[in-house]
Amino acid sequence: MILDNPLHAGQSTYRKLINTNVGEIAVHITEHELTNIPLILLHGVYYDHHLWDEQVKSIDDRTVITIDMPLHGESKNITKVDWNMDDCANMLLEILDSLKIEKVIAVGHSWGSMTILEAAHKNPNRFSGLGLCNMPFKETPKSQIRIIRLQHFALLFRGFYMKEACKESMSKENLTNNPGLLQKLVTSMSKLTNKEIKYTDKVVRIDAKDTSQLIKNLSLPVIALVGDEDYVGIPPIKNTITVKSGHISPLEVPNDVKKMILALINSVK
Repeated sequence: MILDNPLHAGQSTYRKLINTNVGEIAVHITEHELTNIPLILLHGVYYDHHLWDEQVKSIDDRTVITIDMPLHGESKNITKVDWNMDDCANMLLEILDSLKIEKVIAVGHSWGSMTILEAAHKNPNRFSGLGLCNMPFKETPKSQIRIIRLQHFALLFRGFYMKEACKESMSKENLTNNPGLLQKLVTSMSKLTNKEIKYTDKVVRIDAKDTSQLIKNLSLPVIALVGDEDYVGIPPIKNTITVKSGHISPLEVPNDVKKMILALINSVK
């Protein structure tokens, strides 16, 4: 469906449902007449494509694509019941095939970054550059897995769970200075059932594997961004930017993430 409110002259914005190996994925496209390499943005757990609203507004020279990851946002018609991270990587490549995009600049947050990394490992020729924000890259310790499973009991009290998730993922300073950050999590997370939260946590957090070798094998422009209070730590990527945030940098420090994206775009021109 074409919308009548383009962000910039020469743009049209619409949503498309694309069939993939996991099911129907909602893809939101801000299409530009210019033929520069498109930019695709993938969000993390509990959020949806709106995570990138501030960054999308700043791009006016190319088509920008944001997607709702499986079970999140408008991607509710998920037909594969046992999908995993490998399926997510294949899903991304299938979206590029469906949109007839040969090469793309890909930027992800957390789960989105993990998906992009695996997709680039499978088919590096489809990517001109990668931006990896707040990307977990280590195997989840058993102690942390136990904590995640205990946290799931708190889902009986959704309000409490969401507040605790916000405190755990964002820096105290940013939450104090911008209390609206909690509402953004509540808005996106309210679209998820408890079952969907648990399954996504299993795939992305509990079953996470060490991807250090995949990172070392990358041979294309890569910029990583991590918060100084981020639990994931600093990845083994030479060009890593540290910002004043927790784990949700696109919301906590949107301008810093914009700068990272523009630097990535300039690096692949």
